[in-house]
Amino acid sequence: MKTFLKIFAALIVVGVFAGTIFYLYKKSQAKPLEFETASAFETTIIRKTVATGSVIPRREIDIKPKVSGIVEEIYVEPGDIVKKDQLIAKVKIIPDMINLNNAESRVKRAEIQLEDAKKNYQRYKELYKQNVVPEAEYLTYEVAYRTATEELNTAEDNLQLIREGATKKAGQATNTLIRSTIDGMVLAVPVEEGRSVIESNTFNDGTTIATIADMNEMIFEGKVDESEVGKIREGMELILSIGAIETESFTAELERIAPKGVEENGAIQFEIRAAVKLKQDQFIRAGYSANADIVLERRENVLAINESLLKFDGDTTYVEIETSPQTYEKRIIKTGLSDGLVIEVLEGLQESDKIKAAAR
Repeated sequence: MKTFLKIFAALIVVGVFAGTIFYLYKKSQAKPLEFETASAFETTIIRKTVATGSVIPRREIDIKPKVSGIVEEIYVEPGDIVKKDQLIAKVKIIPDMINLNNAESRVKRAEIQLEDAKKNYQRYKELYKQNVVPEAEYLTYEVAYRTATEELNTAEDNLQLIREGATKKAGQATNTLIRSTIDGMVLAVPVEEGRSVIESNTFNDGTTIATIADMNEMIFEGKVDESEVGKIREGMELILSIGAIETESFTAELERIAPKGVEENGAIQFEIRAAVKLKQDQFIRAGYSANADIVLERRENVLAINESLLKFDGDTTYVEIETSPQTYEKRIIKTGLSDGLVIEVLEGLQESDKIKAAAR
């Protein structure tokens, strides 16, 4: 009985060992590879280079005062649409005391001269009527009286101009009323009521009262690396992607390439400018950052395949075509334009062909 148990136990051990060996053998056998297939398809292929930059108005004007003084009133705020000559702000003049004193003194002198000239004129006018003095002598005093009258008017206008920035003849304070010089949108009003402002002159740019731009005419300004600038030319199409407007893309036409590059971060960059083509009712805010895809070449409705399907043998380009299930043969093809992911097939393929792809 004991002998039987020993033999039975030995058989069990041998069976387990044999089963383990068989399981490991089966597991070590590689399964035959099976490959997926892909087909050629019609598409549009665009080869492009990328420029980074921003979208800004073509016409952006800084409105500056004609006189120095204090901002008395502001009539607009950012986002307002204004017309040319529309009132933007009003400036109150703070006159220079020396100029004011000189102007007041000039008025007083002109009044004294006019009073004296008037007396002489009236006296000689009576003498002329009585034929006591000749006409020529009378006319001399008449001219002196008119000259003194004009001098007083000029002195008073000068005094008013220094005090208020306007004259009687002007009819309104043209120097103190700041008006828009173009039709457009108010982008910024960097001053507040009560702030001192300086007029634009030879030695100073002056204080900006408001910035106004025509938002219907936008341009893209960006930079292209020197390795790419030789591939582009004026008139090329750009496709703009604006980060703040993810749902839309915009087209533009390249209109300027800078003749001189600028070094930035160790690389030479060339500035470009392109006119953005806005559709009706489209609106882009000034200063949006954007990437521009510059279309170097375009192929419409061409036969293409994924570039990852290509194989190479020296200078020969080929793919593997399925002739029967999981059986493939080499076929040489001729390729054209590529965008880095998809490549045009000029010869050697049809849409019905099944091309060897990745293993399953």
